[in-house]
Amino acid sequence: MRRAPREEPGPDADTGVGPGADPDPLHDFLRELTRFMLTFSGEGAEGVDRVVRGLARTYGGRAETVLVADGAVLSVTSGGRTLTSTVTAFPDVARLDRAVALKEFVERVRDTRPPLPEATAGLRRVETLPATVPRWARGAGIVLFSVGFAPAVQPTWYEIGTTALLAALVATPTVLSDRRPRLARVLPLLAAVLVSLVTLGVLQPGHGHGGPVLIMLPALFFFVPGDLLSAATAELVGGFLTTGAVRLVYALVLLLQLYVGVLIGVAVTGTPSGALFDGAQDTDLSRWVLVASWAVFTVGLILAFGVPWRAAGWLTALVYLALGVQAAGTALIGEVAGTFVAAAALAVAADLLSRPAGRPPRLVLFLGGFFTLTVGSLGLRALTSLAGGHVLHGFRDLMDFVTIVTTIAVGLLVGAALVPGRVEKEFPAAPA
Repeated sequence: MRRAPREEPGPDADTGVGPGADPDPLHDFLRELTRFMLTFSGEGAEGVDRVVRGLARTYGGRAETVLVADGAVLSVTSGGRTLTSTVTAFPDVARLDRAVALKEFVERVRDTRPPLPEATAGLRRVETLPATVPRWARGAGIVLFSVGFAPAVQPTWYEIGTTALLAALVATPTVLSDRRPRLARVLPLLAAVLVSLVTLGVLQPGHGHGGPVLIMLPALFFFVPGDLLSAATAELVGGFLTTGAVRLVYALVLLLQLYVGVLIGVAVTGTPSGALFDGAQDTDLSRWVLVASWAVFTVGLILAFGVPWRAAGWLTALVYLALGVQAAGTALIGEVAGTFVAAAALAVAADLLSRPAGRPPRLVLFLGGFFTLTVGSLGLRALTSLAGGHVLHGFRDLMDFVTIVTTIAVGLLVGAALVPGRVEKEFPAAPA
């Protein structure tokens, strides 16, 4: 119900801000914001809850959320009334330009407190932003993303060449699936089948080229859910049990799609399962090529995920930060401890660098550095080694996978704990 006009209009009459704000537009705005963040921001449960509660405080209300990976229960209190609703959304981080635009939008709303209908309309404009790169450029980004990662799997020119071919095959259906949501849900399976068929049936790498799984892995790295696996573990450790469990199951489903896709290729080509042993070839790349490959990887990530170019410098810096800290830590205190320190340093750097206005959000800064830790690839290698009958080798990879995932998750949690939250300062209360 509309309020009666006041003789001297104040914040409540003009903008809907302040302790007496009408809960209907505030609730509508926060519901759209929650849905948008669940879909596009990828910040996880803590990020969604922090921003929704903070903007409710900015408009003189109070909000509480109960979150799962693909939904939320939102309760908004303002003006003496409480409204509760449910929100559902399928998480998708394929368009990180929307994550950048969302952070900038939240900062504008926090600082200017526009009328709530205007804020809601602005949020919808962010949601419908056109892609920052054309579809062909996204396909090229997937190829560069995979080629840049290839030397981390096997530092050989053969690995780089085969990855360029296989990644080009993967990029085509990936780009075409942008307008076919049903196809996108099974895209990891289709990509794994295609890569497996071409690798085993056409390329047929010899013993001197490394195991076939190592040849396939860089081209499939775009689909390896390492970020989901570590995020799920971090949420479980941090107390978001439901969200972490759902995210963990979803990540495992994606990983199993890749695994089953490889096995289908093995069956169709008649390849003996014992050929899945992933012995590596000796290196023939110089150290400078290995260092430069991560710059190629970063350019590919920017194109593949639609990151605005103005964030390229920050993204590149954190990729090399994670690499440097992990390499130094591994040399000094071992792989597990070095990975833990790298994850903690990455979390601290991404959190602090994302806080000033106009900076990219934490997800964008963090994602490139996280990919360098190559978590999910260990899981795929473990499964394929077990399927090939190499039980001891497969279980060793599986234990490495569990250890590294947990190490990274705890490192991220420790890094986040070292940087205290700033809800009160970041989102000041509306003036009385």
